[in-house]
Amino acid sequence: MEVAQKIYICCCWKIYNMKELLTRSLSGFLYILILLISIFINKYTFIGVFVIFGVICIYEFQKLIHLKKTWLYFVFLGFLLLFHTLTIPLSMTLIILGLTILTQLFLVRDLLTIRIIPMFEKRKYFTSIFFLITSIVFLTLLPSYDMEYDPIMIAAPLFMIWTNDTFAYLVGKNFGKHKLLERISPKKTIEGFFGGFLFTLIAGYLIAYFTNTLSISVWLIISIIMSIFGTLGDLIESKFKRQAGVKDSGSIMPGHGGIFDRLDSIIFASPFLFAFLQILKHVP
Repeated sequence: MEVAQKIYICCCWKIYNMKELLTRSLSGFLYILILLISIFINKYTFIGVFVIFGVICIYEFQKLIHLKKTWLYFVFLGFLLLFHTLTIPLSMTLIILGLTILTQLFLVRDLLTIRIIPMFEKRKYFTSIFFLITSIVFLTLLPSYDMEYDPIMIAAPLFMIWTNDTFAYLVGKNFGKHKLLERISPKKTIEGFFGGFLFTLIAGYLIAYFTNTLSISVWLIISIIMSIFGTLGDLIESKFKRQAGVKDSGSIMPGHGGIFDRLDSIIFASPFLFAFLQILKHVP
């Protein structure tokens, strides 16, 4: 009787895992499909999808930091209109970019040095704007950094993020022995990080070879930016979730969590990548 019960439980567990894997795979496939279709149709479908994703991310982030302010959605839409419909002076762009990067560096410091990220009321507003909102806006500016819309300049960084996440998981699962930042993300390992980093470099080389856009050296630098800052973005979101006492930022994507869970890495890395692309454009 006990053997039969064990077999029954084992079968149920396998069916459950298969169902979870199927659900996760299907929702992940639909997410990637929506992203890529919107990116390669034209600039406006891309921005339209990220307006929706951005609103969802703001909603999910506000839940994590226990904030509920409708005006933050209007700030997001205002920044998008400002950068995509008007000719913004370079000096203003650099000021907003500098505030965004400075805010993110403070969050990296908080990630590494203190147990809890301080989130008193004024800092909640500042972090919501210059950690999340402006970062999403700079993400939408990536494919148009040189005035003309180039879908590769957003599709390639996304591909790098997916490569980094996938191989960090696979290498960490099979070879990981040393924890990267155990108190924040117990499953991440140093071996996994370097595995993801290496395969992201390979992805950058392949993108340079097949797209004939930027040089190999530039794409390799972009790979480094996406791997390092993408990992930091994922860890920072993990710390916010740990403080909030939740596993996921949301539940809109079955098996994956929220949209912010899927975009945290690219959102965090985008201002650094945009800054690098501006240096390429303006510095001889």
